[in-house]
Amino acid sequence: MNFDRLRLVTELAEVGRQREAVLATFMPEEPGSFKRFCEMVGPMNITEFKYRCRSDNGEALVLYSVGLHTVFELDEMKKRMKSAQLQTFDHTDNDLVKDHLRHLISGRSPVQVRDEILCQFVFPERPGALMKFLDVFSPRWNISLFHYRAQGETGADVLVGIQVPPSEKEEFWDRANNLGYSYSDKTSDNAYQILMH
Repeated sequence: MNFDRLRLVTELAEVGRQREAVLATFMPEEPGSFKRFCEMVGPMNITEFKYRCRSDNGEALVLYSVGLHTVFELDEMKKRMKSAQLQTFDHTDNDLVKDHLRHLISGRSPVQVRDEILCQFVFPERPGALMKFLDVFSPRWNISLFHYRAQGETGADVLVGIQVPPSEKEEFWDRANNLGYSYSDKTSDNAYQILMH
């Protein structure tokens, strides 16, 4: 048993005990849509979020998990998504999604993602950390990739792709530096260039 295996056991136990729900939602592929999506999630605790710009039809599919206290909370969140015309599917009871597909949704985009900056941020593990990040960058720039998994008290390691035109890069780096979260630029990373660009 190592830490990676222990993390997997914990994830499966949370889903199995109905303390975590696994969902998929279609949202518009446009600046600000991720922030609107998070507003619809509301007070639910997002424990995982995977998204990669994947289509040129104006729609994005995101796969995410939320922590549950009651089934009522989940039902209310799904109603908010429906009222916002965000088609949502509950995959909590789907073993294929839980065991495999939830880890494979990201990857190389079949469409050209222009002017993408890739950064690795460390989010503090506290309520409002994600919305603070989104308030700084969205809807100013389009978020083209996002992978978040809660890590406990040590902070969350978050990989983010943001489309920033060359003329606006200075403004982007100023905002990143003033956010107060540690981060590193991964745009030139060889693995990113090979696997996802």
